[in-house]
Amino acid sequence: MARGDAPANARVSAKLYDVTPTPKTAKRPVSRSDVTKDVMHRAARLEDRYHAWRERRVRRHGHTPTVVAYPGYGDGGWVRVMCRVLLTPNHRVGSRAERLAIKRRASVRGWRSFLAVPVNSAKVTIRIGDFTVDVTADRGGVVDEVIKVTLKPGKHTVHFSCEGSAEASATVRVTPETATLGIVCDVDDTVMVTALPRPFLAAWNSFVLDEHARVPTPGMAVFLSKLVNKQKRMPVIYLSTGAWNVAPTLTRFLSRNLYPEGALLLTDWGPTHDRMFRSGREHKQRSLRRLATEFPNIRWILIGDDGQHDQHIYGDFQREFPQNVAAVCIRRLSASEAVFAGRNKKNVEQFVPPEGAPWVYGHSGGTLLKQLKKVL
Repeated sequence: MARGDAPANARVSAKLYDVTPTPKTAKRPVSRSDVTKDVMHRAARLEDRYHAWRERRVRRHGHTPTVVAYPGYGDGGWVRVMCRVLLTPNHRVGSRAERLAIKRRASVRGWRSFLAVPVNSAKVTIRIGDFTVDVTADRGGVVDEVIKVTLKPGKHTVHFSCEGSAEASATVRVTPETATLGIVCDVDDTVMVTALPRPFLAAWNSFVLDEHARVPTPGMAVFLSKLVNKQKRMPVIYLSTGAWNVAPTLTRFLSRNLYPEGALLLTDWGPTHDRMFRSGREHKQRSLRRLATEFPNIRWILIGDDGQHDQHIYGDFQREFPQNVAAVCIRRLSASEAVFAGRNKKNVEQFVPPEGAPWVYGHSGGTLLKQLKKVL
C-alpha cells in the first residue's frame, strides 16, 4: 500500500467517496450490522437498555451532549480521529455551577469519569480546516473514524461538535513520508506504576487514587524523549487496555510528567456483541496489526513490561510483521511489582524472543536507553 492512501481495513465514512447505488434488482449484501444484530451478547443488550434508560433520565434533567476529543494520527492522505460523546449538565455560562462543573471534570480522582452517560449513535460533525464530514458514534458514544483528507506533515487541529454543542478540539499528527521509525508504548507498569493485573489494586488506581499520587516509571519519560529526538515527527502511540473514560486523566499525567505527545489507543470496557467482556490482549494485537497496515514503511520500537502479556504480544507481532519492528524494549518489574502484578516467573523464563529485531531489558528507562544504544 502506498503512503498517503487510506488503510484498506479502516472504517471510512461513505460520505467521503462517490458511491455507486446498487440496482434494486440486485440482492443486498449482508452487512456487518446484520450479523452483529443476530449474535449480540445478552449482556450487551442489557447494557444498551441501561444506557438508554440513563440517557432518557438525564436528558429530562436538562443534560446536553458534550464531545470529549482525543488526539489522533495520520498519513499524507488520511487521518484517524477519535472522540466520545457524553451527556453533561447544561449550566449557564459564567455561573457558579459551571465553574464547579469545570473543576469537577478536572478532578484528580478517576471514579467520576466512569459515571458519565454516553450517547448511543450520536451524530457528530468533524471539521478539519475547510473540510467537514458527519459521522455516527458507536453504542458507547465513541467515534473512531478514518477521514480521507490531504494534509501537510505536522500538527493539525480537528474540531468536533454534536447537536449544537460547543466545539471540542484535538490534535492530529500527520507523519511525513520520510519517517522510518515510530514508537508504540504500553502504559500500565511501563510509563506509570499501576500493577494493573491485580483486580483490586487496578480498581483502586482507576477509581480512587489521587491523580497526582500516580507514580511515573523512573527514567521512562527521558527514555521516550531521547527516542523521539532520533527522528523528526516520529509517530508516538500509547497503547493500553485502559478504558476511554480515563483518557483525560491519562493525558494530564503524561503531560505533567513530560512524556512526549502522542495518540492514545484505549478500549471501551464492558460487553461486546459476542462476549461478556472485551479482551485487552486482542485489543493490543488488533491495534498493532492495524498500525503495520497503515504505516507499511515504518519500523516500530515496541515498549512494554514483563508483568502482563506484552512480551508474547510483541513476539507474535514480530513474527507476523518482521519488517515493521525495529526493536523491542521490555521493562523488568521489581520483585514487589511482580508480586502485585501476578507475574508467573515460569512463563517469563520460558519466553524466547523471536529472531530478527533486537530485544533489550531493564528495570528503568535509563537502563533501557543504555541497552538500546548498543543495538540500534
